[in-house]
Amino acid sequence: MERAVGWFVLLAILLLTGGFAYYLYNTAERKGWFVTKAPYFTFAERATGLKVGDPVKLMGFDVGQITRIDAMPPYHAFNVYVEFEIKAPYYGYLWTEGSVVKLTPADLFGQRTLEVTKGTKGYPTYMFNPLQELTLGEAENLPHLDRFKFAEEIRNLNGTNIAVRALTPLSRDLLKQLAALGRERIRVFDTHEQKKTMTSVWNDFEKRYETYARTNLYWLLSDETPALSERLDKLVGEVEKALPNVIALTNQLAVTLENTALLSSNLNRLTVQAEPAVSNLVALTSELRGAGRLGQWLFTTTQQAQLDATLTNLNVLLMNTDTNVVALAQRLAESLENLACITSNLNAQLQANTNIVKSLSDAILHADEFVQGLKRHWLLRSAFKQRPVFQPLPADRRFVSPKEKD
Repeated sequence: MERAVGWFVLLAILLLTGGFAYYLYNTAERKGWFVTKAPYFTFAERATGLKVGDPVKLMGFDVGQITRIDAMPPYHAFNVYVEFEIKAPYYGYLWTEGSVVKLTPADLFGQRTLEVTKGTKGYPTYMFNPLQELTLGEAENLPHLDRFKFAEEIRNLNGTNIAVRALTPLSRDLLKQLAALGRERIRVFDTHEQKKTMTSVWNDFEKRYETYARTNLYWLLSDETPALSERLDKLVGEVEKALPNVIALTNQLAVTLENTALLSSNLNRLTVQAEPAVSNLVALTSELRGAGRLGQWLFTTTQQAQLDATLTNLNVLLMNTDTNVVALAQRLAESLENLACITSNLNAQLQANTNIVKSLSDAILHADEFVQGLKRHWLLRSAFKQRPVFQPLPADRRFVSPKEKD
């Protein structure tokens, strides 16, 4: 019996140990404890919406997490230091050109996400091949030159053009060119040997790879976007500033339209009143010009010629007046069309502003619903208890002092 109990206890201990080991292995695999991680850092204006442990995204995937957030010294050019890690194999997407850190808003409450972008060109930020520094003579004596690559950019004597780019395979012709440039030592990678951890990191200032240490992380530039709440506050402020001007412009347009309508009615009335006078004048002209009529009986030949010239000028004046009235009406119609376009544009802007105000109103209503839900929650209900309101007692129940009785 004792032997059976001993075997049973031993088997239970083995099962518990195996289960615990499997749990640790599964947790380590899920959290990436055994996966190689490449560290990076960037700078931000503020740490709003960021905290240690937040995921880092790349092309929509969670590829790492934030490991450190700290404030820079007061005299420093940047405000906040943000350090993060990228898991394998996603750090292979980050190159020296095209890869940046985007700090974008995630919700209306100020939460922000950290996202890195895929590189377009340049060099890998980290390398896993052994880094060596050799003289030109040692490089020429290497047994297999094709398995080695340059670990730096080498420029010409003037320093304007690149003579040899990094990660270019070694060759004897390139070594001769470097000897002509006066180079004595070069940095190279042995591409046939791969390490599990980073061996070197690219230095953007020196334009070469350096031996990796925990103190020389790669710096990714940041593209920071303000939080959505800040942008909404700024937009609401601009709308509040512009709204009085829009209302004043609308009032001015209304007054202009009323004046235009009044002017049109006056022009119509003037035209109606001028029609009888014009018809009478035409009849008088025909009577005066007719042969054997009143014109020949009242006026001499010279006076008739002068009268004909006067009537001709009057006719031309009436025709010009008619033409001017038509032109004025056309210009007035164009002005009305322009006013209609301005009014439609203002209407569209007001509708857009109305949508913005409606969105803000909906956000406020949702926030109020959220607070009301918190008040009804069993855990937070006690924090929202209303204080009792003390009301004065009626006069018949109130204590009266002896002095007041007197």
